[in-house]
Amino acid sequence: MKSSPARRRAAATAAAVCALAVALAGCGGTTKKDNDNSGPAKTDAKADPGAPLKKGLKLAFLPKQINNPYEKLIDRAGITAAGEFGGKGKEVGPSDASASSQVSYINTLVQQRQDAILIAANDPNAVCGPLKQAMKKDIKVVAYDSDTAPACRQLFINQAGSEEIGRSQVQHLAKQLDYKGEIAILSATQNATNQNTWIRFMKDELSKPAYKNMKLVKTVYGDDDDQKSFQETQGLLKAYPGLKGIIAPTTVGIAAAARYISGSSYEGKVVLNGLGTPNQMRKYVKDGTVEQFSLWDPKKLGYLGSYAAAALASGQITGAEGEKFKAGKLGEYTVGKNGEIILGPPTVFDKANIDKFDF
Repeated sequence: MKSSPARRRAAATAAAVCALAVALAGCGGTTKKDNDNSGPAKTDAKADPGAPLKKGLKLAFLPKQINNPYEKLIDRAGITAAGEFGGKGKEVGPSDASASSQVSYINTLVQQRQDAILIAANDPNAVCGPLKQAMKKDIKVVAYDSDTAPACRQLFINQAGSEEIGRSQVQHLAKQLDYKGEIAILSATQNATNQNTWIRFMKDELSKPAYKNMKLVKTVYGDDDDQKSFQETQGLLKAYPGLKGIIAPTTVGIAAAARYISGSSYEGKVVLNGLGTPNQMRKYVKDGTVEQFSLWDPKKLGYLGSYAAAALASGQITGAEGEKFKAGKLGEYTVGKNGEIILGPPTVFDKANIDKFDF
């Protein structure tokens, strides 16, 4: 029995819709479950703490942007550390810090069959698709400095506790301002995981009664670009002539802001604090533009990341809470909640100690 033309058209339409749905699912390579980035990456692997570190491991460092001096220090130290355990490291990455700029590099590293990808994420979710594909191919994924969503990596090497970093920035500036005045934040990019986490704790700290006479008037973004950070500092000081302090939790931003304030009419009137490297900030501390700033040793961060990736790729750890591994000359570290490993507390730099450091 022949079907009617209307029935044939309906069947054809249904088939086309089904085919399209299948094609879209296949091309995207993801399902609703794949898009859930909220929990830690899951694994059925069992840790073998006694396993030796494998020789010949290939580690790739993917910074936020390839020309960031701070991340250069991290990556070079990590590459050097890889040589200690017979591995080989390299650094690749984009020239800009936009949300999706790292995706093509991850895809290439997967094709090259790296043993581990270490990434400072520009956006916590934009990189998740390719990183999940990497883990499916047994390529280990370690975030450092700026985290991905937890489901998109096995470990996160955090320079210090995020809450400690965020709250201490406010605490240091408040003491310098006698807990009074308008302040602003000069951040990196709007999507940077580490920056947004620190700023959230800064705002929470400012909500306490001790800071009732301080007011956060603006948060601006210099995109980890020297010139844009310089211009954003200029814009802040013109828009808010009564501004008393700026927190710049970015090494690029604090150096650019110090350069603008140094020698300007704002020198000695606006307090600048934040996160910077001693070599970038030394002249501004010595000329009085900046009284103090904080940071951890980025070389140790890269070193720890390299050993953590090697322990993961060698089966010593899986990323589960409570697992332990040895990070060369830094000693033993323990994996915390959601695969987080904390390097240690930051150092405060000022005139008294800045010449003791060279990085």
